[in-house]
Amino acid sequence: MAVYTLRRLIQMIPALLGIVVITFMISRVLPGDPAVMLAGEQATPETIENIRSSMGLDQPKYIQFFHYVVGLFQGDLGQAYHTGQSVASDFATRFPATIELALASLIIAILVAIPIGILAATRKESIVDHISRVFSLIGACMPIFWIGLLFIYIFYAKWGIAPAPMGRISGDINPPTHITGFYVIDSLMTGDFVALKSSLSHLVLPAVCLSTGTMAIVARMMRSSMLEVIGQDFVRTARAKGLREGIVIYKHALINAFIPTLTVLGLQVGYLIGGAVITETIFTWPGVGSYVTDSILAADYAPIQAFTLVSALIYSFINLGVDLVYGLIDPRIRYE
Repeated sequence: MAVYTLRRLIQMIPALLGIVVITFMISRVLPGDPAVMLAGEQATPETIENIRSSMGLDQPKYIQFFHYVVGLFQGDLGQAYHTGQSVASDFATRFPATIELALASLIIAILVAIPIGILAATRKESIVDHISRVFSLIGACMPIFWIGLLFIYIFYAKWGIAPAPMGRISGDINPPTHITGFYVIDSLMTGDFVALKSSLSHLVLPAVCLSTGTMAIVARMMRSSMLEVIGQDFVRTARAKGLREGIVIYKHALINAFIPTLTVLGLQVGYLIGGAVITETIFTWPGVGSYVTDSILAADYAPIQAFTLVSALIYSFINLGVDLVYGLIDPRIRYE
């Protein structure tokens, strides 16, 4: 396993280099001039040219790319001109909010989708199965921004049972003492139950919104995998031996059916990070997603490049982790 892990880590290097090159080139062809955005539309050409020179945008593209790569090797993700801070500093402040939202969405998707998939498979063609298929179809088809606006209208504007979609915690409540950057965990660790209640109430709606697509896909995959496994010989043998149906399903069938579902869950992490850009914008969630949206509007290259690179790193390591977990779930897998 150690050799396999090392080989996979080495294979990540060309992919990450390709991402660095592609994001650099794409960001440079996007419409908009950072110098104009920074100086304002009424600025004189001389002022704009001075700003371009100070930002290094007057240099040839290959020189800009060289400085960018050298900065990456030094741990410098660049400067966010629209905030006046380094990208690394902005990420350190905002990334915990995005990770908390993505993890909450993943947990909700797992807790809801896997039981639904199992019930649909074990009760094929029943009302539960039909409802699960309709749920999967709707969840996979509806865009996140529409679901978010619908949730805000129903739960906040119409029923008034959700807080205003403005940040991670109510404005009249102090955030918990910073330990991990996750408000829910920090509230629990410090015993600040007022902040815990407020942070949970603000987290639920965007997390459910972000998880709908993942729930639909995971539920559909879980149902398909369970149907395939239930029809295999070892399940029929377990039933013939007189084992209770619950043991047959949850001890023997579920472990084997969970392998393809685990693959889908790993792939969905990238979807959750990407979907966080839209969700955070709709719910005014102060994470990296809304930060990148502001960067795109300001034609600020560095945050866009850094977000793409960091997302690719997270996605690559999660996929590696999923492949390693395969060996724990299925003893037939060998890493060679």
